[in-house]
Amino acid sequence: MQFTDAVAVSGTRRTADGYLVAEVRSVRTGIQLYAGHEVGKPEMSVVRVYRPADQVFAADSLQSFTHAPVTMGHPAEAVTADNWKQLAVGEVSTAAKKDGEWVHLPLILKDAAAIRAVESGKRELSAGYTCELVWGDGVAPDGSAFDAQQSNIKINHLAIVDKARAGSKARIGDGANSWGIAPVTNDRQPEKEKIMTLKTVTVDGIPVEVTDQGATVINTLQQRLVDAGKRLTDGEAASAAKLADAEKAHAAAIDAKDKDIAAKDADLAKKDAEIDALKAKVVDGAALDALVAARADLVATAKAIAKDVKTEGLSDADIRKAAVVAKLGDAAVKDKAQAYIDARFDILAEDAKKIADADPFASVVKDGIVTSGDADKSTADAYTKMIADMKAGKSTATVN
Repeated sequence: MQFTDAVAVSGTRRTADGYLVAEVRSVRTGIQLYAGHEVGKPEMSVVRVYRPADQVFAADSLQSFTHAPVTMGHPAEAVTADNWKQLAVGEVSTAAKKDGEWVHLPLILKDAAAIRAVESGKRELSAGYTCELVWGDGVAPDGSAFDAQQSNIKINHLAIVDKARAGSKARIGDGANSWGIAPVTNDRQPEKEKIMTLKTVTVDGIPVEVTDQGATVINTLQQRLVDAGKRLTDGEAASAAKLADAEKAHAAAIDAKDKDIAAKDADLAKKDAEIDALKAKVVDGAALDALVAARADLVATAKAIAKDVKTEGLSDADIRKAAVVAKLGDAAVKDKAQAYIDARFDILAEDAKKIADADPFASVVKDGIVTSGDADKSTADAYTKMIADMKAGKSTATVN
């Protein structure tokens, strides 16, 4: 259990280096009075704690004073090697010794700010120590009754404080709440109204007994937590709404972008199809030669069927139709399908080929000989008679 005990700093002097040296007393024997709730006995208004001389002046207890750190006020935790540099302003310089009912010890302050504070009036010294509290009724050597005894006293630090809470000879440091238990001295009884005005406050389902001020502080903090939770809930709802709106806008943007990409993909696909169609229409050299040869053959065949047929600027189908019309007349193709016209063209082509193969001359003059004047008429008549003779089976003379 952690305790504090205080006395005034006295007998101070400065060293050549500016340090402050003082002779002080701390931790006396005898009975100290504590509020029951401070020592784990809330059912008792006052607990009388006895410090036996054999415990106060025990070798181990006195030795614990040696080089104990001096602090400004009681720290919230024990002083150790981990925090010494941040907390200490000096130390107990030599071993402690017995001085009547007190422990006498010299200390030295080395921090300029702490020295100024002491010289300005902050002159009370409070010991911070740990001990074991042994419960049991008894009577001290001076005849005073007690409820418990301290044993195994170990000093942790000495704190310089503004004012002790009780007595002028043995006073408790005002930092007791942050370090340990603060007793009242024999010459000042606990104030009953402070003990009797405790309240029970529920914190997270756990009942806690506190003073009126403590209850006010706890209730205030609890209300602030409720208010903070409400603000947080409202903020979360607003944040959730903003997030939902943002997600909706994001989804709409993505959808619009997807549609735009789809439209562009469709345009690209259309362009690709057009390019493929154009590529299909491009004829390579060999294919072009074949087309030219086929076209020439078709025109030659049409001319063989009817030499005056017009083929310029016509498609292959129109050339076949024109040749049939030229040979047989319009009635031959009227209301006829292209397949029929193609078939008639092929028949006429075969006939023309047969004539050409049988008599090249006949092929040349199969449509008649064009004459000019009377000189040509006799030639035409001779040619006509020759044809008639051939059909009658008569021999003809060769025309040179």
